[in-house]
Amino acid sequence: MGLFKNFVSQTRKPEGFLGKMMLRSMNSGHAQMADWGLSHLPELDADGIVDLGCGGGRNAGELLRRYRRSRVTAIDYSALSVEKAKEYNKGMIAAGRCTVRQGDVSALDLPAETYDLATAFETIYFWPGLEKCFAQVARILKPGGYFLICNESDGTDAAGQKFENIIDGMKCHTVQEIEAALKDAGFSQTASWHHEAKPWITVLAKK
Repeated sequence: MGLFKNFVSQTRKPEGFLGKMMLRSMNSGHAQMADWGLSHLPELDADGIVDLGCGGGRNAGELLRRYRRSRVTAIDYSALSVEKAKEYNKGMIAAGRCTVRQGDVSALDLPAETYDLATAFETIYFWPGLEKCFAQVARILKPGGYFLICNESDGTDAAGQKFENIIDGMKCHTVQEIEAALKDAGFSQTASWHHEAKPWITVLAKK
């Protein structure tokens, strides 16, 4: 259990050799779920996008591919994630369309009312207080901007509960908990989807 716990705990803040392994697995293992989540976005003319908890950078790259006029800022708490996300998106960084930086979602060092879209894939499990962090996201979004959350766990599934018991600081939230925190943080509208065959959830909020 010791090695397994050490490995899966890298989902919170990847570091060292195990963190590098985890980031590689995140980029490939979460791609299908992330693309399912992105399929629920409405038509957007998104110039500024921020991907919060960017991990290995795959989803930031997908946002750049889908929104060809956009500039994407990718943020992660882990220095190793920032390093790997920069490697993954080095072409777009060189082209001036992508910035990757270290940051804390509970105190985002980003300008207010700047972004059209914010995304959070497989990351809010570790955010220190949903309402506080969601308020930070609301602050940096333009009026009418969207916040997309996508999780593998719906807060009730057996796998999610198992990992919650293993990984320190992890909390799997239900759709109801997420939507309530979004409304308390100042979002005006929310919508949600549950995958028909898996415990995946997507929640979309509008400022």
